[in-house]
Amino acid sequence: MKPFLLTLCSLTAAAAALSSCQDHDPFPAASYPLRATAASPRMLATVQGELTDNLPVRVMQGGYGSALAADPADPTIFYLLTDRGPNVDGPLKDSKVFPLPGFTPQIGRFRLEGDSLRLLESLPLRDDAGRPLTGLPNPDGQGGTGEVALGLDGNVLSPDPNGIDSEGLVRMRDGSFWISDEYGPHLLHVDASGRTLARINPFQATGGLPRVLATRRPNRGMEGLALTPDGRTLVGIMQSPLYNPGKDAVANSQVLRIVTYDLATAATRQYVYLLDSKSLRVSEIAAITATTFLVLERDEDPLTPGKKPPVKLLYKIDLADATDISDPDNSPSGRLYGGKTPEQLSPAELTAAGLRPVRKQLTLNLLQAVPTYPHDKAEGLAILSPTLIALSNDDDFGVTEAKGKLVPKSLPATGQTDYNSVYFIRLSQPLR
Repeated sequence: MKPFLLTLCSLTAAAAALSSCQDHDPFPAASYPLRATAASPRMLATVQGELTDNLPVRVMQGGYGSALAADPADPTIFYLLTDRGPNVDGPLKDSKVFPLPGFTPQIGRFRLEGDSLRLLESLPLRDDAGRPLTGLPNPDGQGGTGEVALGLDGNVLSPDPNGIDSEGLVRMRDGSFWISDEYGPHLLHVDASGRTLARINPFQATGGLPRVLATRRPNRGMEGLALTPDGRTLVGIMQSPLYNPGKDAVANSQVLRIVTYDLATAATRQYVYLLDSKSLRVSEIAAITATTFLVLERDEDPLTPGKKPPVKLLYKIDLADATDISDPDNSPSGRLYGGKTPEQLSPAELTAAGLRPVRKQLTLNLLQAVPTYPHDKAEGLAILSPTLIALSNDDDFGVTEAKGKLVPKSLPATGQTDYNSVYFIRLSQPLR
């Protein structure tokens, strides 16, 4: 299908666009810059050790941008979520280095002031007893992905049954939040201060997520989370194909799963989302109507001079005619089709099996809308009006990995440290 034409919104254009759709838009008087950047992030620590080549590396209080939620009562307030904390690939198989293993994942409450985002408060995620959570991997059988956590000295860290790799964020009308994660995967419900109210996963006897979701690929769990406009149903999307029945069997898979969770009954449904390519992944989902959503599909590359522009695409999808692939028996491998899991089926085999994926319509090519977009990880997404969206990036706390070592993260297009930013983009055709 032909994509919508796009332009960046100026302050006056954004205000005009918002004012023209007041029947749908809670922010009719607001205006937004092209880009707002987190103002003066503080330094969390300077770390040094064997895995930094004994060179000092600054870890910044960033990470905000894994998810983004707007405040319906104040057009200048945005909630941005960190993931599990600063981490990079480690020297051992399936290992991750956590330079600050005591980091507590958190929600940041930011105010938009001109072209800056000022952090007003941090809401650290805590368990039901009020103890801070960590971002360390879960033990086997409790959400563990097989990842081995290492300290900066290379020593193995103990797993945390309450650890969370927070990735998706929904703000509820009562001020509480739902969060999706990449371990279990878990759905975490926290109150307005970040204290746990409920934790839902594939391992509980009743009222949980489908058991098949426990086969998620490590570090590619439930990346995005949305809430239907009626406030009744959570809609999560996995980042990559499940390892179902195993890693090698799905090496060429383009099949992702979308799962819906009824908050009143705990009933779930599952649908197929087809990636454009096996090399891509999904970062976020946002609700438009009860059955239509905006999905962010991307690669992991930053804009690099002299190279082909990276892929960062927004699709409008519709679940209305898609096949529910839920397994009535809730088996560990889910429902099979001709003895195969959906992840094993090619697009042609899906059609032959009578499985209809969700319908996709290209809405935005981010690198056409913002040709200078420098970030690798476009991750947060919020719909501010039918013609205005906001996108945030995960800056990885200003650190990355090179040759098995922790090093500062800079952007090839700018040569500067990557900081959290929110981009405000106007669509020339409304989403509904």
